[in-house]
Amino acid sequence: MENSAFPITNWSEDDKPREKLMNKGKAALSDAELIAILIGSGSRNESAVQLSKRMLSSVENNLNALGKLSIQQLITFKGIGEAKAISILAAMELGRRRRAEEAVEMKKITSSKTIFEIMQPIIGELTHEEFWIVYLNNSNKVLTKSQLSKGGITGTLVDVRLVFKTALELGAVGIILSHNHPSGALQPSDADKQITKKLKLAGESLDIKVLDHLIVTESHYFSFADEGIL
Repeated sequence: MENSAFPITNWSEDDKPREKLMNKGKAALSDAELIAILIGSGSRNESAVQLSKRMLSSVENNLNALGKLSIQQLITFKGIGEAKAISILAAMELGRRRRAEEAVEMKKITSSKTIFEIMQPIIGELTHEEFWIVYLNNSNKVLTKSQLSKGGITGTLVDVRLVFKTALELGAVGIILSHNHPSGALQPSDADKQITKKLKLAGESLDIKVLDHLIVTESHYFSFADEGIL
C-alpha cells in the first residue's frame, strides 16, 4: 500500500519519526526522534519518542553523557532491553569514530585548537588517562599519532627512547604531547611539567622540537605553548 493511502496520522507514534525523516530529511529530526528510530518502539504506555525524551532528560539532554551510560544503566529505563541498549551504544560509538576520522583530515597544525580538535575525539571522553604523541614534518603536517602510555601518568611511564626512535624513523622534526584529565581539571600537575621538560631536553640533542603539550578534557584544553610554560 502506498504511503499516500496511509497518511502519517494513521501511523503509530513509534513510526512517525521515520516518516518525518523520509519527508523532511535527517536534519529535521530532534535528538529524541533520532533515538526513537534506533529503538524502534516504546512500551504500552509510552511511545518511542516519549521514552527517548525521558532518557535524554535523565542526562540533561546531553548526547555525550548518554553515550557514556552502560548497557546496565540503559536497561533501567522501562521499555529499553538489552538489544535496544546495544543499538544506542553502537550509534553513539559510530558518532564518536566519525568525529575522530573527520579530525584526522585536518592534517596541518596551525594552532593549539587544531591539536584539540584532533585529540579530543580520541581521549577527551575517556575515564582513564592516556598519553599520546603527535609527530609532525617540517610543514607542521601530521605524520602520525601514537599512544605512549595508558593509565596514570608518571615519569617512569614515558619511554623517551621510544618517542624519539619513532620520530627519527618517520623523519619528524617536531612533536606535540597530549594527554587527558578525566577529572576535567585543566591545570598541569608537577608530573606533567616534568615529563614535558624531560622530552624537550631529549629532543634538543636530536634537533626535534617539542612544540606543545596539550591537556585535554571533554570540552576544553590547556596548552603549554599558549600559556608560555613550554
